[in-house]
Amino acid sequence: MGKRGTSMAIGFVSRFLSFLLMASPLAAADLEPWKKPDNAIVIDAYELNAIDWDAMLTDKRIVGFISKASDGLPESFSCKGDHSGDTFAHCKTMWRKYAVSRELYETRRLVARANGLLWGAYHLGRPGNPVDQANHFLDYASPRADEMMVLDIEAIDPERFMSLEDAQIFAGHVKARTGRYPVLYTNHTTARHIAANRDKYTILSRLPLWYARYKPGIKGVFPLGNWDNYALWQFSASPNCSKRRCPYRVKGALSDIDVNVASMSAAALRKIWAFGQLLPQKPFPRPEETLIASAGDSARTPSIRVKTLDAKVAAGLSARAGSRPDLSVVAAVTAHSIDRAEIIRASAAAGFRSATTVQGGRGAIIPHNGREVTPLNYQDF
Repeated sequence: MGKRGTSMAIGFVSRFLSFLLMASPLAAADLEPWKKPDNAIVIDAYELNAIDWDAMLTDKRIVGFISKASDGLPESFSCKGDHSGDTFAHCKTMWRKYAVSRELYETRRLVARANGLLWGAYHLGRPGNPVDQANHFLDYASPRADEMMVLDIEAIDPERFMSLEDAQIFAGHVKARTGRYPVLYTNHTTARHIAANRDKYTILSRLPLWYARYKPGIKGVFPLGNWDNYALWQFSASPNCSKRRCPYRVKGALSDIDVNVASMSAAALRKIWAFGQLLPQKPFPRPEETLIASAGDSARTPSIRVKTLDAKVAAGLSARAGSRPDLSVVAAVTAHSIDRAEIIRASAAAGFRSATTVQGGRGAIIPHNGREVTPLNYQDF
């Protein structure tokens, strides 16, 4: 690289280090996209959301409506035997509610499509046979070829919601019956878990992602495994919308209505709306080298974690951090680009008391002062 190149690299590292220390967390590339007038808005609702359609349809940014369809396994028609404590009268009441919700679903679809809105339906996954649930969803929603199908996994809690293993079976059965895969709706924690274990969840990790996260930006979140971006981002719901403050007000609806944004215009969203195909499988990350360079022995020394693909940049970062004895640096570089001896020499020259490199991207690393450091993983960025 030469002296000039090394100086430029160190200058870049210095600016990057300053950014890590001082930058606002709101400085995200995709910050509050719902405020961009060209980004399409999509509403989703369940049966108890009250909607004034005349008022809602005045908002021309709203281009789609996704309705709750089915929930878990179908109810028993017979209302006999064990109903988990339900009385016979209650069972009959549930069937009346089911009939009403089914008619509401069809009415909403008729109104939405008649007014040019894109239509979608979701199934809330519960414990129980995933094939029966998939059939229940398809029979209830009767999805058309131009309508989005969604599997809703609220959390990793197999006592309350469909397990991820069953979710894969559900998605596969929907594909077998319709020729299309559903979109996956879930929150950040569940999406991150699926991405981190995409070798296990080979179908779920490749379904288009409808992402629930009630924060203004997603910097440091995407990409996640095979997901480069979200299909939809649910950014507003009852947890972050009230009468006093709300990210997006929907005319004709209360603050409990769920609101979503697409990362594209209405015209672009219409072209891909039904989705149905798996995303490409990305190569799995290669094993990483993790550099641990410590400027002191204090167990309270703060650390800065930076992912870089260039060993010299990592060494430069270590050198710049050497001027700050209160910092330790953990930098991950690929095994193919690292020169262990070079980084150790650079760390020693910068005044670090020790530096070591450790192969692998998982597990714990114990540096010289006995302080545990967790290696970086691709999903942390």
